[in-house]
Amino acid sequence: MFIHLGGEKIIRAAELIAIFDLSMEKTSKISKQFISHAEKEKKIEMIGEEDSKSLVVTINKIYYSPISSSTLKKRAHQLWMN
Repeated sequence: MFIHLGGEKIIRAAELIAIFDLSMEKTSKISKQFISHAEKEKKIEMIGEEDSKSLVVTINKIYYSPISSSTLKKRAHQLWMN
């Protein structure tokens, strides 16, 4: 099963760890440190040209997605319910 994150990016559902609203990145000290570490490790990928709305954490990368976290969570939930 796969989840479309926006643009041309699709990931395997099994790789998904978490989906966050992008506002979380700005309000949490721990999340800022987490993102900073991922940037140093070159494990961040921006999807498309649009403004990012969510942060998708997978086993190997962190994606900035132009799709809202609620929409991505619905997509993921639908996969697990089928």
